[in-house]
Amino acid sequence: MRFTKAEDYGLYGVLYLAEQEDGRVVPLSEVSREQDVPEKFLAKIFQSLSKAGIVKSHRGVKGGFTLARPPEEITVRELVETIQGPYFLAKCVHDHRECDKSENCPVRHLLTMTLSLILDHFQKYTLADMLEWKKNPELIADTK
Repeated sequence: MRFTKAEDYGLYGVLYLAEQEDGRVVPLSEVSREQDVPEKFLAKIFQSLSKAGIVKSHRGVKGGFTLARPPEEITVRELVETIQGPYFLAKCVHDHRECDKSENCPVRHLLTMTLSLILDHFQKYTLADMLEWKKNPELIADTK
């Protein structure tokens, strides 16, 4: 399993927005510069996040982005799946027709259980949790 660049960039971009003062509209160029993310790539990611109601786009001269909801209401799973689509470890877990093995395949069963644990973890933690870990790195050791 490996995070894509889009997931990585999207998480860092949204974290940056979450660190700002409430209501501060942040230009995309600032997010791009501060997070060292290509602006055009980030624009596509933020477009998806905006459609999903995670970030809010503000037009005009002082345009940019804000979070659309409080960080406590945005799960890591929602972020990841909005950026990349449904999360799965192997095609056969997502669609059993992708594999000619039987429904009783032990590899598929293992991957399905593992995916369930990962998605539960992504659902358990929010953007607020990630902000807290960033502010207090000693908390990261407590989550291992």
